[in-house]
Amino acid sequence: MPSTNDTTSDVVQGLKDRLPTEAEIDSAAHAATAIAVAMELDDGLKISGQGGEAVKIAPAVGELIIELLGHVSAGNMVTLVPVSAMLTTQQAADMLNVSRPHLTKLLKQGEIAFEEVGKHRRVPLPALMRYREDKARKQEEAMKKLSKLGQEFDRA
Repeated sequence: MPSTNDTTSDVVQGLKDRLPTEAEIDSAAHAATAIAVAMELDDGLKISGQGGEAVKIAPAVGELIIELLGHVSAGNMVTLVPVSAMLTTQQAADMLNVSRPHLTKLLKQGEIAFEEVGKHRRVPLPALMRYREDKARKQEEAMKKLSKLGQEFDRA
């Protein structure tokens, strides 16, 4: 369980390698609510910039900030990954919640596209997301078929 006391190393480390503290969870929840209200009132988010100048943050960017804060307020570790990112096999495995050897097997089987960089494999984020979406779709279809079979069995 994370402690409520922030240590210097926790603050420097950030939230990509550790769970947020209770204080960070609370702060993120309050900030997400405040930003959502401000965006609703101002059709975007206005903050003070350098020299006190008003800076307007576009609604799409504000929504992204709210989504990020929502993950933190749920107690999740957060890593931002640009869509154009090339992931290591370990990063890709972590995103799929599988072992690196299992991911490597999927790459060798052609289930997920990858590129060779020297002796290493790199996985484009869009290819990884496609695989994850396809897998989720296939699981959903299988569950529907199983449900249908169960209903047919109950009728018999």
